[in-house]
Amino acid sequence: MPSSPKPEEQLAPAARSVAEEDLSPAERYAAARERAKEQATALYGFQQLYDFPLDDFQVRACRTLEAGQGVLVAAPTGSGKTIVGEFAVHLALAAGRKCFYTTPIKALSNQKYADLVKRYGQAKVGLLTGDNSVNGDAPVVVMTTEVLRNMLYAGSHALDGLGYVVMDEVHYLADRFRGAVWEEVIIHLPESVTLVSLSATVSNAEEFGDWLDTVRGGTEVIVSEHRPVPLWQHVMAGNRMYDLFASPDRDGRPKGSLKNPAKAVNPELVRLARSEADRGRDRFARGRGRSMPAGRPGRIWTPGRVDVIDRLDAEGLLPAITFIFSRAGCEAAVQQCLNSGLRLNREADRFKVRQFVEERCRDIPDEDLNVLGYYEWLDGLERGIAAHHAGMLPRFKEVVEELFVQGLVKAVFATETLALGINMPARSVVMEKLVKWNGETHADITPGEYTQLTGRAGRRGIDVEGHAVVLWQRGLDPEALAGLAGTRTYPLKSSFRPSYNMAVNLVGQFGRHRSRELLETSFAQFQADRSVVGIARQVQRNEEGLEGYRESMTCHLGDFEEYMSLRRQLKDRENELAREGSTQRRAAAVEAIEQLRPGDIIHVPTGKFAGLALVLDPGLPPVSRNGLGRGGPRHPDFQDGPRPVVLTAERQVKRLAMIDFPHPVAAMDRMRIPKSFNPRSPQSRRDLASALRTKAGHLEPERFRKGRAAAADDPEISRLRTALRQHPCHGCDEREDHARWSERYHRLHRDTELLERRMRSRTHTISRTFDRVCGLLTDLGYLRGDTVTDDGKRLARLYGELDLLASECIREGVWNGLAAAELAACASALVYEARQSDDAVAPRVPEGGTKDALGKMVRIWGRLDALEEQHKISTAEGVGQREPDLGFAWTAYRWALGHDLDAVLRDADMPAGDFVRWTKQLIDVLGQIQDAAGDDTDLRRTARKAVDGMRRGIIAYSSVG
Repeated sequence: MPSSPKPEEQLAPAARSVAEEDLSPAERYAAARERAKEQATALYGFQQLYDFPLDDFQVRACRTLEAGQGVLVAAPTGSGKTIVGEFAVHLALAAGRKCFYTTPIKALSNQKYADLVKRYGQAKVGLLTGDNSVNGDAPVVVMTTEVLRNMLYAGSHALDGLGYVVMDEVHYLADRFRGAVWEEVIIHLPESVTLVSLSATVSNAEEFGDWLDTVRGGTEVIVSEHRPVPLWQHVMAGNRMYDLFASPDRDGRPKGSLKNPAKAVNPELVRLARSEADRGRDRFARGRGRSMPAGRPGRIWTPGRVDVIDRLDAEGLLPAITFIFSRAGCEAAVQQCLNSGLRLNREADRFKVRQFVEERCRDIPDEDLNVLGYYEWLDGLERGIAAHHAGMLPRFKEVVEELFVQGLVKAVFATETLALGINMPARSVVMEKLVKWNGETHADITPGEYTQLTGRAGRRGIDVEGHAVVLWQRGLDPEALAGLAGTRTYPLKSSFRPSYNMAVNLVGQFGRHRSRELLETSFAQFQADRSVVGIARQVQRNEEGLEGYRESMTCHLGDFEEYMSLRRQLKDRENELAREGSTQRRAAAVEAIEQLRPGDIIHVPTGKFAGLALVLDPGLPPVSRNGLGRGGPRHPDFQDGPRPVVLTAERQVKRLAMIDFPHPVAAMDRMRIPKSFNPRSPQSRRDLASALRTKAGHLEPERFRKGRAAAADDPEISRLRTALRQHPCHGCDEREDHARWSERYHRLHRDTELLERRMRSRTHTISRTFDRVCGLLTDLGYLRGDTVTDDGKRLARLYGELDLLASECIREGVWNGLAAAELAACASALVYEARQSDDAVAPRVPEGGTKDALGKMVRIWGRLDALEEQHKISTAEGVGQREPDLGFAWTAYRWALGHDLDAVLRDADMPAGDFVRWTKQLIDVLGQIQDAAGDDTDLRRTARKAVDGMRRGIIAYSSVG
């Protein structure tokens, strides 16, 4: 909902003139001049384009831009920060300059392109993404951030006349896979370009703004925490909907409890959670034979998906987006709604939906419609229900988005990818669970993710308030949920790391020394250096303390530091010999236990079960099928040695550990264990323990005698003791006082050295990684000092995770002689990554030349991997080459050969959206191979043919232009 105009803005001209009559002539003249000055600004004309007044933060940001400064705008989702980006477009056109509007994803680029075309017309707006090139020389161009990065490295003429760059969703630089691109752009943009950075609300916006100010010059940070539409938080449990907070403020947040939102939780929810926990304990008690307390209310349940939509519809809370962290879950939710007969659209709306969908999909061939599940999808849309996830055909996702904005789709089941930037606000957002799969494990969602997802609730200009609804799940903690909902910000952390492509591009443009200096200006290094500031202050304080300790330990008889060094050497040597003795005793104890057999009677030396015991099992590690065990690495349950199982004289059967045997033990006697003995039977244990006491109760264990201490005969200890007694400071009356100060000095000195090591590890981290990358590239012949070789120039045209592997394959002629479809199969290994690795099943690959080439690619990767290990380059740090994934090779091969969509998708067992996405990325990398092939005309021709073969059917019509 737009903010209400200020009182003076609400005055009609006649009313304003009446108000001005109360002013003196001088005041009226000053007011008129002020109005004339305001109307002469670009901002005044821009504001006339909107039918609502701009918010204060928007006005501040726009005025800053008009004054010639850059801005960082951090504001909640749906607050209208893109208006600031649109003002940059307005300024650029007014000044006859260019503006580039960058976004993190193609779908957002397509959406922003459509918005700007509506306002300025097709002639003035262009679009550049990985698969679209529309009017790229226009004064306003919308593009993905990678496209701008590639322009900067290539020195493109499109940069001529560039005045403004808008970086939408700039917080995406925290993404560990693609985030570095944002920093590359920010660092390498010409100084003359004004940067407009639009971010979600982050808790360290000032830090990010300070960095922007450092690398880009004057940048004002404008933070707005105010949501234009208040957001109310709820929990739906059973057939009731509870408010999360007892007394929220007008923004829906806990009143006065931002530091501890848990204190403001609705008491009803707390009681509900406690009663659910009590029921869980009662169920456990019933399982142990106890009765359930009478009068307990019935169990609270998690409402079903259809019930939730029905409830929201009844309360006027649709349209709603339900976030389900699973593609299959989204499709299943739509199916459940269809099976239940749920209909959210009237007949007139159903007709509009069908008309719109048929128009948008008219260029899709009929045979493909069946394969894509078009008719089932259309049935859901006509009822006002749809899914939205990355596995869907891009065209289908766009239709869902457009119908949702028009109010013709009222319930969308989506994965979290919808939360990124797409303009698709709802009245309500439903969270099924607060746990999601992050690619490695099921993890709780973070406050930042919760903010991003629930930020979709509340449509500005339509809704008075938005609603976030979390479904009750067993074990839900209302106070933890309040922490998520009450923490609106999250920190922005850089993921910047130098890549091989980045290294050759930088060295080619600036040389190594200047490149290192540029990398030192990255946000990653800026954050690392800031973290060092506190450590540096502590080091300084420690050094002042060390100086005081040094004075206090000064001795008039001699060098006390030298004396204490002798004492420490003596202590260290004594400790070393003690450790050796302990190790030898432990080894002897292990060896003695390994000699025991079932039926041996021993005396357990120490521990809870010390005393007479009968060995039932010596507890040796099992020998595994692969030969590991007693002679090799220890079994995980036996890391600390044997674990003998014994029967004590007190009738207990226990598994002991080596800690119970500080010294070796030997069998005192033996007795037979009956074959009928059952360690779980109390009677069996009682009978055998009685026999044990009768047999050996009178035996006394052999007392363990320690041998002569090794220190007594050690020549080094004798030498150090003599040196101590002969040192002048040994006779000082204040020797022990000096020693206490010296120990403090030594401890503080050790702590200070540790802090200094931490400082060294954090400073220049990026440039050190850059040096290692350059060292590897020099070994491979891509760099020669400050010179980029011809091979390096080829690498400079290859972007992606496996840039170096692709370059090596071209250099070694791995793809020479391949047909177009075979090259497509090989290049797919450079881009594809399975969502979940399946090492048990080898991926299917085409026979012949393709199989040989893929084998060579894997061998080259193995060689590069070994070289990276040698240069201490690790993929865990975000640098280096991951293993190529061959899982898309067969699919790419068949599609490039011209097989129909139905056959390809059925064989691939892959959703259409994934197929389109990977194929488009493959087309992009084939284009790079074509550019990088240089004089190899055959490879260039083959890459071109492969692109033409891939860009057909579903791939061709899924592009938005």
